[in-house]
Amino acid sequence: MTDTLPAHPVRRRPWSRSTPLGVDLAFAVPLFLLETAWLALDWIYGTGLEVWAAQGDRARIDAADLAHMGRVRTMLIAVVVLAVLAALFRARWTVAVHLVVALLAGAVLTAAHQEWTEHHAPPAGCVRYRAGC
Repeated sequence: MTDTLPAHPVRRRPWSRSTPLGVDLAFAVPLFLLETAWLALDWIYGTGLEVWAAQGDRARIDAADLAHMGRVRTMLIAVVVLAVLAALFRARWTVAVHLVVALLAGAVLTAAHQEWTEHHAPPAGCVRYRAGC
């Protein structure tokens, strides 16, 4: 007896089945290490060395801080997009890792923003629209 082909070919959509655990972990672990290393190295070498090289020049320090916040914001967006793609492919460990990195990047961005506002706050007792403030 011969086997007949089904009338409709079976379509495989990414969300139709879970990603195998080995493939999921093969993506999750290196991406986690790469993303956290990028955050740490950018803070140390990207911002730290630029602030050190500024030798107290406030304009260069501010430019380095703003550039760092921009890079971390871009990293945060990229990590969230990768988490959405991993969720689409139902790779739960990769999603979990990217959400942890997104929380870490959000914490770094929040800390940098709070430090920025702390250094650029008007002096205590200063009326905002008065001359000399």
